[in-house]
Amino acid sequence: MLQQLLMLFGFFSLVLALVFWVNKAVSLLDWLMGDGQSASVFLQLTLLSLPTILVNLLPIAAFAATVYVTNRLSAESELVVVQAAGYSPYRLARPVFFFSLIVAAMVAILAHVLVPLSVQELDMRRSEIARDVTARLLTEGTFVHPTKGITFYVRNISAAGELEDIYLSNSRDASQRQSFMASRALIVKGDGSTENGAPMLLMFDGMAQTYEFSGKRLSVTRFDSFAYGLGGLLNTDVAGTRSIRATTTFDLLRANPALQADTGVSKDGMIAEANMRMNKALQSVAISLIGFGTLIVGGFSRFGLWRQILVAIVLLVVVKSIDNTLEGMIDNDARLWPFRYFATLLGLGMSWALLWKAAHPRLRRAPGLGSAS
Repeated sequence: MLQQLLMLFGFFSLVLALVFWVNKAVSLLDWLMGDGQSASVFLQLTLLSLPTILVNLLPIAAFAATVYVTNRLSAESELVVVQAAGYSPYRLARPVFFFSLIVAAMVAILAHVLVPLSVQELDMRRSEIARDVTARLLTEGTFVHPTKGITFYVRNISAAGELEDIYLSNSRDASQRQSFMASRALIVKGDGSTENGAPMLLMFDGMAQTYEFSGKRLSVTRFDSFAYGLGGLLNTDVAGTRSIRATTTFDLLRANPALQADTGVSKDGMIAEANMRMNKALQSVAISLIGFGTLIVGGFSRFGLWRQILVAIVLLVVVKSIDNTLEGMIDNDARLWPFRYFATLLGLGMSWALLWKAAHPRLRRAPGLGSAS
């Protein structure tokens, strides 16, 4: 039974991962294409997003595998045979329990190790992409809009990297619009004297136009050479606070003042994040046992266990809904972090109650109970 659970778990994990990965990849591809990035960058970012996807879907895959295997064993009368041989529901739940511990270990490794590392690397790659002005601007013969209010056009890029016939428009200022046209231009890296070390656009033999909306006045300036800073123009300074999701669980539990200042998160918030990761692993056990307990309590039926399967899905939705509701409350007030485990404990209580009911079939109402004698 454990072998079947692991095989079906791998299958459902693969299917769910592909579904969620495609959904994530579509939005990511749209963003990267807008910035002019290559396919290799897209592949790297999608692979880095996989641990975050897997940590949320593995418990659901474990639930699906448990329900499928239990239903198949019941339909083939294998559960009836072993129960007739004296196996109690608690004994039958043993492989499911071991299976859920294996899934919990996988989720724990993902939540505590792989997800923080992948998020940290993903943030670094996003920062590099945001600073990659060349990829965001240099598209021959096309008007590009790297950010709202900015339009850039280059007719041709020579083999030496020189831009020919460029146009730059900046309408982010509500009071005026600036336009630059030049026959030649170069993008060079900024040095320490420029703001945030941002790149510079060096334009030659061109013209600058400034149109003031209030007075409807147009100013034209011709130049032989002109340097224009791209730092504030393209928001290349993306440095910010450290992401709490990119912080290891060990650092979160320590919650030293330096880390709190770096992330902008309080000590209670860090403890809440660490317990959220622990709860993800424990919830795998509760979800798997709920699926098994709901089906085993129904006994054998030649019509199948579709009713029990629907009940199991409803119980799963109830547990996940309570968990999501409490997550929102904890996000608003991190001091409520002990309630993080409430939904998991509720799920474990449900599974124990279902197994107990299955172990005491005499407590079920007899078919003719309550009828007139």
